[in-house]
Amino acid sequence: MQSYPIPLVPGPVSVPEAVRAAYAIDYGSADLEEEFFELYERCARKLQIVLGASTQVTIQTGEGMLALWGALKSVVRPGDRVLAVGTGLFGYGIGEMAQQIGAEVEIVGFPFDRILDPEPVREAAYRFRPKVITAVHCETPSGTLNPLEELGKLCREVDALFYVDFVASGGGVPVDVDRCHIDLGLLGSQKVLSLPPDLSMVTVSERAWQAVAEAGYAGYDALAPWRDGPAKRFFPYTHNWSALAGLEVSLDLLLAEGMEAVYARHATVAERCRRGLEALGIRLFPAEEAYNSPTVTAAYVPEGWSWPEFDRALRRHGMAVGGNYGELAGKVFRVGHMGSQADLGLVERGLEVIRRVLAEKG
Repeated sequence: MQSYPIPLVPGPVSVPEAVRAAYAIDYGSADLEEEFFELYERCARKLQIVLGASTQVTIQTGEGMLALWGALKSVVRPGDRVLAVGTGLFGYGIGEMAQQIGAEVEIVGFPFDRILDPEPVREAAYRFRPKVITAVHCETPSGTLNPLEELGKLCREVDALFYVDFVASGGGVPVDVDRCHIDLGLLGSQKVLSLPPDLSMVTVSERAWQAVAEAGYAGYDALAPWRDGPAKRFFPYTHNWSALAGLEVSLDLLLAEGMEAVYARHATVAERCRRGLEALGIRLFPAEEAYNSPTVTAAYVPEGWSWPEFDRALRRHGMAVGGNYGELAGKVFRVGHMGSQADLGLVERGLEVIRRVLAEKG
């Protein structure tokens, strides 16, 4: 399907009409016009409000993985120690990324259907003494949400940078960059912000900027040029005016609704999704109710179905959800109710399709 009548994928999510309208304008050159630099600065300030961050926010052209790679390569040099907290595909994957750039990596791992326990991380951090501790807030493949605040405090105790992937949670769940002592907070535009996958954003603390300067990494995804580039009216490449215009529309929508109301909307829709799936006899993947993320629900493929068969059946009714990867491939599917898709009516339509599909098979 080129577009989804019932869009419930965990990203890229459905782009609202107001955001699409911002993309339709024929903008000038982002390299030349003061209006663009002012737009960039407004978006950065609004992101600080949404993310609870007093630290600087960079906004770069590229999908969310650019933020993950760029932040890591900007502070980690070969031989540096990285402690990766793994509770799912992305948490373990960040540890593998660090290994690929030459870091000495230790992974504190947990089962995919659970969330992190700070105590084993604490023991490893004091023994291993890493330069960076990495974690994922929302593990999208697992549908889980990890606690962050205690890890942030631990990072200060052991003088490690705290690197957090909140691509699938930022804007839909309180992230609280300052309160959680996040040094590098990573976000993509295609999840809660409900844009196309055009932008990656990073919150960067002063501690992280010092590490960026020491590492001296240069590349398309490098953070270094963004520290003072916007203030000097210089970017390392031609920026995406259309995407920044859409981002401001998205941020204005969130702030007009009020962040507490946004969080409540996500929590309400997620709760309805979980209860609806359970009423249809579908088992949730997270081991405990408290582990579930408000932005995505992961559940086992219904008994008696293969994933391709179930996916085809949903698509015949115009509904799209997400499959999975790695050890969860073919076993667990994901319902994305983040951003524009955190909509009670949309989730009800999706649950009705699943009910009908299960009834059709008998």
